[in-house]
Amino acid sequence: MTYLYYKSTATYNQKPSEKEIQQWKHLANKANWRITQLPNGFFQTECLNPDKEDQWQDVTRRETIEGAETAINGSVKHFSDKLEATKGPKVVKTFE
Repeated sequence: MTYLYYKSTATYNQKPSEKEIQQWKHLANKANWRITQLPNGFFQTECLNPDKEDQWQDVTRRETIEGAETAINGSVKHFSDKLEATKGPKVVKTFE
């Protein structure tokens, strides 16, 4: 997850590319994530690679399945927020 997070939070002076936006949309969709149990009893979060069908990329490892799901939920929220930010500023309050 660290690499994905770094890759998506690097500061830009320009709008994100269409490829980046498509990647964020993919990562913001919880259906593209899964949790597997490793032989050592830990749980691994994995994300479906959008470029290669049926290839899963490991992202993080957690001690509990709840921790793994929390990590996925955090990632989905992070990328959803990034997509929302690409829509530009939004009015939060107006005055008369």
